[in-house]
Amino acid sequence: MKILVTGSAGFIGFFTTQALLKAGHSVIGIDNLNDYYDVNLKQDRLDFLKQFCAEHDCLDSYQFIQMDIYDREAMAELFENNPFDRVIHLAAQAGVRYSIENPQAYVDSNLVGFVNILEGCRQQKTAHLIYASSSSVYGMNRSVPFSTDDRVDFPISLYAATKKSNELMAHTYSHLYDIPTTGLRFFTVYGPWGRPDMAYFSFTQKILKGETINVFNHGKMERDFTYIDDIVEGIVRVMDRIPEPEAQEITNAQAPYKIYNIGNNQPITLERFIQAIEQATGKKAIRNQLPMQPGDVPRTYADVSELMEDVNFKPATEIETGIQNFVDWFRHYRSL
Repeated sequence: MKILVTGSAGFIGFFTTQALLKAGHSVIGIDNLNDYYDVNLKQDRLDFLKQFCAEHDCLDSYQFIQMDIYDREAMAELFENNPFDRVIHLAAQAGVRYSIENPQAYVDSNLVGFVNILEGCRQQKTAHLIYASSSSVYGMNRSVPFSTDDRVDFPISLYAATKKSNELMAHTYSHLYDIPTTGLRFFTVYGPWGRPDMAYFSFTQKILKGETINVFNHGKMERDFTYIDDIVEGIVRVMDRIPEPEAQEITNAQAPYKIYNIGNNQPITLERFIQAIEQATGKKAIRNQLPMQPGDVPRTYADVSELMEDVNFKPATEIETGIQNFVDWFRHYRSL
């Protein structure tokens, strides 16, 4: 198939693109290569993909275009010139805390950009749009594990609000234009080639240097950390499960629309997470214990029963295994 992957120089987009190419698909990847975090890391991912294609004889199957999904005309032209069999939309302005200080960036990318994706799919009658949502939509949800049947009307960050908005807009387009859409609520993704703004990246860097790490909520927060390979496996499996038109539980509005959680279904404390990094690095962390930050939630916990039922998959990578893989990559990457 011919597949569009937005955010293909990003963490999840990079691994997804590689998996699709390995499976024999043709991929056009787009990314604006913004400086939210180190652009060199994004460029290194792209260079790795080129090397991968050269080694696996798929150079003709992969094209990268530097483009901003906010650019309405460029996006319209992209869709007009490339009838995609699937669109996997992973581009977004990420980060909960960054949204508190820079709200406009989230409006441009996560709202306006997403409408441009939906419009492209509508004009070209794309067979299936798969897009990244987030566990952050659950906010301070007290019911665990988090189910896609739970109400998610009370976001506590603008980032979460934009992701919930994506789900609402996708349902509207599915209902009005019969565009099959599947939203994936990712739970705290980690692994090699990950984002430097994420805790596991900065913790590893500081622990190796003997620097102090800030431990919020005194290490008592719980996260459903999900390894990158499990996230990509979920994306690939869901890609070919095109939702059929159906009414949701509380509405008669028919739409080929679906939401899944992709999480490890096994939340762990921040303290155990830090201990896994200590074990992998062989060094003890110097902790600065702090209270919870604004926009943070005490716990995330994914109910993945629908994912298991529909595509026979459940993430299962243990945190110690995933963190060891990350630390090994980190040491190698930083030595280059």
